[in-house]
Amino acid sequence: MEPLNVRADLGRLDRGLKGPGFDAAKPRAALTRRDALKLAAGLGLSFALPGLELRAAQSRGDERPKSLITLWMGGGPSQLESWDPHPGTAIGGPCTALPTMIPKLEIADLYPRMAEQIHELNVIRSMVSKEGDHERGTYLLKTGYRPDPTLIHPSLGAILAHQLPAAGVEIPRHISILQAQWPSRGGFLGDDYDAFKIYDPRANLQNMVRRVEKDRQTRRLQSLDVVEQSFRKRRRLQAEGTLHQDTIQRALTMMTSEQLRAFKIDDEPAANRAAYGDTSFGVGCLVARRLVEVGVRAIEVNLEGFDTHAKNYEGQKTNAAILDPAFAALIQDLKARDLLESTVVLCIGEFGRTPKINPLGGRDHWPTGFSCVVGGGGFHKGLLIGETDHTGTKTNPDDPIEVHDLYATILHTLGVDYARELNTPIGRPMALCKGQPIDRLLV
Repeated sequence: MEPLNVRADLGRLDRGLKGPGFDAAKPRAALTRRDALKLAAGLGLSFALPGLELRAAQSRGDERPKSLITLWMGGGPSQLESWDPHPGTAIGGPCTALPTMIPKLEIADLYPRMAEQIHELNVIRSMVSKEGDHERGTYLLKTGYRPDPTLIHPSLGAILAHQLPAAGVEIPRHISILQAQWPSRGGFLGDDYDAFKIYDPRANLQNMVRRVEKDRQTRRLQSLDVVEQSFRKRRRLQAEGTLHQDTIQRALTMMTSEQLRAFKIDDEPAANRAAYGDTSFGVGCLVARRLVEVGVRAIEVNLEGFDTHAKNYEGQKTNAAILDPAFAALIQDLKARDLLESTVVLCIGEFGRTPKINPLGGRDHWPTGFSCVVGGGGFHKGLLIGETDHTGTKTNPDDPIEVHDLYATILHTLGVDYARELNTPIGRPMALCKGQPIDRLLV
């Protein structure tokens, strides 16, 4: 580990934190969480926790503040191999269908465990989008807005973290688990609302374990404080602009918080861990439930690999074997702990796959008539919305649902004024969401 370089750190502060080791592309001088962690690593700060029991930060059920868990299916999951199969038709492929407790709803046979749980949620088969490109489609499906070259919109999770303060939560309130090509961002709300990234939920944050003895860490912090005080005396405005001391204090609070035990699943019963599946995604879903218990507002668990332009059925089957047990266990677990009524669960990707199977046995991008599953958190349950053509010749589904209307519904049920306008950094008023709630989804 490189020694602490006080002179270099002062230089970075004086240049607005744009020196080596920091992101020079940041549009503002405020120290980001990522920067704080880099500095903390240099100080040898610890994420190790005392041996205390994990405690829920809030009461349960509909009395506790609400959260959102998004299961993000990166690449565009096929509706025909999941929530909208058409077996026995020219577009259906090899899938058969399983009955569910929702009237008229059958889902693909690749999801036997979800067939037993899906009545707790709702299925929308008629999502529509005008974006068929991965990056642009992801932007729309994470923010509710189409890409705009003059503005970056905040993701749904960032809006929740911004609009719904969570007293007593010492860890980030917006968290993304596992790798995603385009992770959720804070947009015009600021980098502080970017999703805090956990690339491997099985690693128990090992890269944040203290690398020096406690006494040495204390001495380093004392030395940094001397530098901080000297800097503030000469450059008060610059120091206030960087929020350096505030960010370091928040990082220290987070690094020593017992709430980080949410990432350590060793105390979970073995049967419960097994129910989620022995996969990183399964562990991520289990961690998401534990994060809800400590009051985190928005958790995104990423599952990549749905971009099946070739061998579609094989690719969708592989991912279904990961998603099915994890998704079903998450719903069962939330319900058993009286958390489903306070937690919205959304399973969605950037678009669906074409009804037509191409010469490579794959399905291509299909931004109209794709599916999502949503429920909990005050939603109605057991609804089937929309219908797609079993011949694959109709361009649009029956009863189309716009992304921004779904997100207005989610924000509304979570207690956010979805139509509220905020000023962007350049003074442009922008609504959090331009949609309208879908009344039939609301209780």
